[in-house]
Amino acid sequence: MRLIFQVILILISVILISLILLQARGAGLSTTFGGSLSYYSSKRGVEKFLFVVTIVIGIVFSVVAFLGIFMY
Repeated sequence: MRLIFQVILILISVILISLILLQARGAGLSTTFGGSLSYYSSKRGVEKFLFVVTIVIGIVFSVVAFLGIFMY
């Protein structure tokens, strides 16, 4: 049971790291498709989806890690 919990935590952390790296400042998806960062723009489409998913995965990671403290 403990091994399964640790594997789940590692998988969540790898997903979270990947999502954060996709949102690196100056290398966002808006510049990939020809946009520029010379002005402020709100997140739309895929960028907004990645932003929200990153927040959700971060919360899930925090809850799982917190539960891990009390489980063992």
